[in-house]
Amino acid sequence: MDRLTQYFSAIGGEFWLRGGWAIDFLLGEITRPHEDLDLVTWVQYRESLERALVEAEYERMPVSDRQTDFRKGNVEIQFLYLTRSSDGNIIPNGLPEWVWKANSLPLKHFTLNGISAFVLSPNQLLEEKEVYEQIGRKVRSKDIESKKILTRIIEEG
Repeated sequence: MDRLTQYFSAIGGEFWLRGGWAIDFLLGEITRPHEDLDLVTWVQYRESLERALVEAEYERMPVSDRQTDFRKGNVEIQFLYLTRSSDGNIIPNGLPEWVWKANSLPLKHFTLNGISAFVLSPNQLLEEKEVYEQIGRKVRSKDIESKKILTRIIEEG
């Protein structure tokens, strides 16, 4: 994670955690093993970011206009790219029908085991889980547990 922070610092950008690591950073503890690292950044950083990761010997696996995956050894990283719609809403690049909450990208650092990162808002993280269910993604046991944790974090506000 520190290395990713260095890459983003070099290109003048920022990123936010999403998925399981985001929940762990919100809680300040590791809740389960993770298979990958899910991140969000602005689409304008895509080219520079991809170049930096390829130079660092990550294998680039383009997925769509809105996502690129990378792998190096047993480390898998997924980047979801965001942009703004013509009316100023935050949306995943190439997916204008999924409008994100205005407060989904807080500029607040969370720290876990000495590593600091921005994290998507709990409301946005919960909405993402619900949207995936609505579009037919199979519900996994970790998704059910994540929704419970996120609901508790939101309620405790």
